Amino acid sequence: MKNQMDWEFFFRQLTAGMNIDETCFYFSDDPNEEEHYLGCLPQYDKPYWVGYCDVDGGCEFDTAEELVQAKIFNGKSLKERWSRVVICSIEGLGYEYWLSSFDHVPTEPECNSKS
Repeated sequence: MKNQMDWEFFFRQLTAGMNIDETCFYFSDDPNEEEHYLGCLPQYDKPYWVGYCDVDGGCEFDTAEELVQAKIFNGKSLKERWSRVVICSIEGLGYEYWLSSFDHVPTEPECNSKS
């Protein structure tokens, strides 16, 4: 599938909170291709966020794990629906350009939100 990111790679980037904010995606099984947004803003108490989703007004989470396990996308979690995710953009850039232009995290550091 075009614009599909490997789950482990995505989760490492999200956990690190590095160059992953404003990730825009939709689910390939959604005929309306409704866009969803997520990201990490380390300066906030609950740095992980999701907007334009099934939760009115969006939602915030303490950890990346909480975000991906929350059953907020038609009763399923992002992790459960990952095989249907189509990435539109990350950090305001097209997916392919983001892949080639930004540094990516090879390890699994935590998003340091409570320093």
